[in-house]
Amino acid sequence: MSFFDWKQKYANRVCTAREAMKLIKPGDRIFIGTGCGQPQHLVQALVEYGDHIYDAHIIHLLTMGAAPYVEPKFREKFKMNSFFIAENVRGAMEEGVGDYTPIFLSDIPRQFESGGIPLDAALISVTEPDVNGLCSLGVSVDIVKSAAANAKYVIAQVNRYMPRTLGNSFIHVHSIDAMVPYDEPIITVEPPTSNEVLRKIGQNLSRLIEDGSTIECGIGRIPQAMAEFLHDKKELGVHTEMFGDWIIELIECGAVTCSKKTINNGRVVASFCMGSQRLYDYIDNNPFFEFHPTEYVNDPFVIAQHDKMVGINVGLEIDLTGQVCADSLGYRFYSGIGGQVDFIRGCARSRGGKPIIAMPSTAKDDTVSRIVPALTEGAGVVTTRGDVHYVVTEYGIAYLHGKSIRERALALINIAHPKFRKELIHAAKARKYISPDQIEIEWDKVRYPQELEKYETLKDGTEIFLRPVKPTDESALSEMLYSLSPDSVKKRYFTHTKTFPHKDVQKLTNVDYEQNLAIVGVVPGPEGQEEIVAIAQYFLDPKTMTAEVAFIVQDEWQDKGMGFLLLEYLVQIARKRGVKSFYATVLPMNKAMLTIFYNSGYKIHTKFDGEAYSITFDIQ
Repeated sequence: MSFFDWKQKYANRVCTAREAMKLIKPGDRIFIGTGCGQPQHLVQALVEYGDHIYDAHIIHLLTMGAAPYVEPKFREKFKMNSFFIAENVRGAMEEGVGDYTPIFLSDIPRQFESGGIPLDAALISVTEPDVNGLCSLGVSVDIVKSAAANAKYVIAQVNRYMPRTLGNSFIHVHSIDAMVPYDEPIITVEPPTSNEVLRKIGQNLSRLIEDGSTIECGIGRIPQAMAEFLHDKKELGVHTEMFGDWIIELIECGAVTCSKKTINNGRVVASFCMGSQRLYDYIDNNPFFEFHPTEYVNDPFVIAQHDKMVGINVGLEIDLTGQVCADSLGYRFYSGIGGQVDFIRGCARSRGGKPIIAMPSTAKDDTVSRIVPALTEGAGVVTTRGDVHYVVTEYGIAYLHGKSIRERALALINIAHPKFRKELIHAAKARKYISPDQIEIEWDKVRYPQELEKYETLKDGTEIFLRPVKPTDESALSEMLYSLSPDSVKKRYFTHTKTFPHKDVQKLTNVDYEQNLAIVGVVPGPEGQEEIVAIAQYFLDPKTMTAEVAFIVQDEWQDKGMGFLLLEYLVQIARKRGVKSFYATVLPMNKAMLTIFYNSGYKIHTKFDGEAYSITFDIQ
């Protein structure tokens, strides 16, 4: 069979769009294909040749093309019900035209199958049939495959421009009632431009993605910004609801190989994609990509089977307890639930999985904080406070799962925009979320020095993460201090017994990073948390530009070279800041600390008062 004779072979199913519209009756429920796979010619025919249609219900997920059925002149003919509100229908929704159905994406196919949401007709896009009569659904398999399987009539626009995607992405011509040949370019979505805020978010996200992880993220500004920070990763996999152009660069640089995927090994798995023509050419007949229906891709139990599954989803706002709104701006429905909860819950059950909510810290040109004391009136909770794990903004990463309200509030305030942190602290105190004596830093003047974050390697080969202390470290630091042996407490505090109450520990974690600086040594803890195993501090006298230094290393992490690393790093920082000298008070019993100072390479001056050594040395 030649490439072009399918029209002759299936002539009994081939017709014009005008003829196909006769299959639709008044009151019918009409499904329209998703995203960039929207059958544009059929949608236009629906309004042009639908004089006989009244009170029809348009049902779709999100569509990227024109939506003429929401125009005022068609109000008596078409009603709309959307599972996700795209830009082309958002204005109509705000005018009260049509319905929005909030539902997990993974649940929609079951609604079609059970008749909970009945379908009379499905308007879809397909490739030309192959010699076996199979048409690919191309860039949008998602809920389209289920809609076509459960609708009374399937009307397909056969478009030679549609990429032939592989996987569970085919429909046979015998399942199509009307085939409408019409070639037109597939809707494209060009890669979005990035900015410094988005790049910082992308950089923070990259810190959570380990080599060998399988990732989920969609299209938009955040995935595109993140991609540039994943180039050095190794053997990443992709199992995602959707993807955009960002995937090409990660494949071509060798970061995405899918070789470590627990299931669907060696394949990128998705249900739909939206991007440039370059992307569509890239996926066309490409066996590295498998497109599967939503009921598979978004099934939390399938998602959970991937080891180190990382799901990246976005939110519109989050309150201080961890409730995430992602589908509305107050009472105004803006988008939809989509697959966020599917992947949040699936990743949470993955071995080594990481469910992430990412968002800029502000909206409306930095005039509104997305981290709020309470969700805007009318805002719906998409991800509950019990489901939330990681939250990422351009100011850092907050880990909330298993944390108390006090810990959550402080963690979220710490990654909010600095100009909103003071009012968030006051709101948290007013709601009794945090202690009334919680220290309030002048956040408009204090900047967390992220440039001081670095990885080092100890003598035994263990990697340690050194970073400035954060206000959110109070619980972890308190836990480390209480784990110290009596000898370690004596060496640091000159007493065998010492308590570490909130009022004291918070003074160690709330610093100005200039006159008072503390660097903590961090290792991965359970459930994605960080464990503090060491802290080094200096307290600067700005008049003399001399600073007192002090160190604490958890007992089991001593004798690994940690103290020497911390001293060297403090010296590097202080020297650049113009500090002239360091001094410390050390007990004779603290031989390890004395050894560190004497072996530091600096000229040490020592005085002994009968109880302790006073040590000074020039660092310039």
